[in-house]
Amino acid sequence: MSAVIETASPVLRLHPADDVVIARKQLVSGTVVEGATVSGLVPPGHKVAVHAIAKGAPVRRYNQIIGFARRDIRPGEHVHLHNLDIGPEHGAFARDYAFCADVKPTRYVDKPATFRGIVRADGRVATRNYIGILSSVNCSATVARAIADRFRRDVFAQELADYPNVDGVVALTHGTGCGMDMGEALRVLRRTLGGYARHANFGAVLAVGLGCETNQISAWLGAEELKESETLQVFSIQDSGGTSRAVASGVARIRALLPTVNRVRREEVPASHLMLGLQCGGSDGYSGITANPALGNAVDRLVAHGGTAILSETPEIYGAEHLLTRRAVTREVGEKLVARIKWWEDYCARNHGEMNNNPSPGNKAGGLTTILEKSLGAVAKGGTTNLVDVYEYAQPVDRHGFVFMDTPGYDPVSATGQVAGGANLIVFTTGRGSAYGCAPSPSIKLATNSDLARRQADDIDLNCGGIADGDASVEEVGQKIFEMILATASGAKSRSELHGYGQQEFVPWQLGATM
Repeated sequence: MSAVIETASPVLRLHPADDVVIARKQLVSGTVVEGATVSGLVPPGHKVAVHAIAKGAPVRRYNQIIGFARRDIRPGEHVHLHNLDIGPEHGAFARDYAFCADVKPTRYVDKPATFRGIVRADGRVATRNYIGILSSVNCSATVARAIADRFRRDVFAQELADYPNVDGVVALTHGTGCGMDMGEALRVLRRTLGGYARHANFGAVLAVGLGCETNQISAWLGAEELKESETLQVFSIQDSGGTSRAVASGVARIRALLPTVNRVRREEVPASHLMLGLQCGGSDGYSGITANPALGNAVDRLVAHGGTAILSETPEIYGAEHLLTRRAVTREVGEKLVARIKWWEDYCARNHGEMNNNPSPGNKAGGLTTILEKSLGAVAKGGTTNLVDVYEYAQPVDRHGFVFMDTPGYDPVSATGQVAGGANLIVFTTGRGSAYGCAPSPSIKLATNSDLARRQADDIDLNCGGIADGDASVEEVGQKIFEMILATASGAKSRSELHGYGQQEFVPWQLGATM
């Protein structure tokens, strides 16, 4: 899905068979593009018909169907919400899953790249070194935050002054843990918290409970096969004698842990220890042309160096899942992905929703019209290598290579699942300017267009807009992303880290009824 970039052209053509081209700048009536005369205003990133399209006919971008014409569309007409939809035809629109059809041998490099990571005693490798405070239930969130606040570098700098190897003390709290379904919902919450408790980027973890909640800490430890230790400590507010005493106890515990957690050093380790979570948020019409394919190129590079990348956001690959099943290493892996798609269709139906509640208003303003169009661009983040496995939300990722994890499309919930699965770094593409971070894993932000990169320069780590501008290729930007991944994993701070993002964005997936 590489665009043919002509710097003199006001539009981008992504495939010779496409029915539409993409505006590189605002087009006005009378502009001639590919032999068609534009009628009306067409914003940057939006689509223009290059020939007449009959009502009900499929419309192609990337040489893939992105929807069906709601009415006759004239050459040069703006193609968007008023004349394009997935329509009732989508139910009969069959994707050829062609399981394993595009599987190919993985090419590994002879000399893998390295980064400066932190090697834990058990062999796990971290990109950061935090102390984490987890709440078992919303009722203990205030205490967890109060403990972490006592170690904020911007307020109480003296608390961490003697511990330069500790990246910080972060409280990761949530809105559930009681009054909840004790089946699937509780299992997913416990699996998520367990993944964070085991995460390599935490040098130590303190879990704080209330004492009477559904998600009892003792039961959570048992379910996740975790054991209390010097670096995994637990206590409750009720057993501590109330809020003030619980906060004091937590602060004392953190102070006692700091010398131990500080005793780390970075050393050169292979890039195979990197596990990327792939995210896109605030997508626009350029996402599938610039940042997403460039990130996919970086993913291919990482896989060639033995690393792992996790594509997620199942509702946002809907309609493009056939591009992934073709890359599944076995039919079983492909069927696992299809099973998650069918679960989502049922999930939406029983909640009286539909999969096409995407794109969001911001996505639409940026030029995306249907979930099919958005999904085709989103899948590009996953590169071109084989799909080696499919995981449910927050399951530990135990395979190297390109994998998929079933998550919602909502970025904080999705990335929370990826980090619980082991992701030690997040790469996040945006066309509209999403604000996001993900403690304890650093998050790199990629801009899809140069206007955003200029407008929100202090939020963007790398501008991929040069691809659309004709100043850079997907391969060149992919190499820059790969180099930035290695540098960030080695300790270089991302923009979101400098801004302090990451604690409020911990959002476990809430399933089931609230009782």
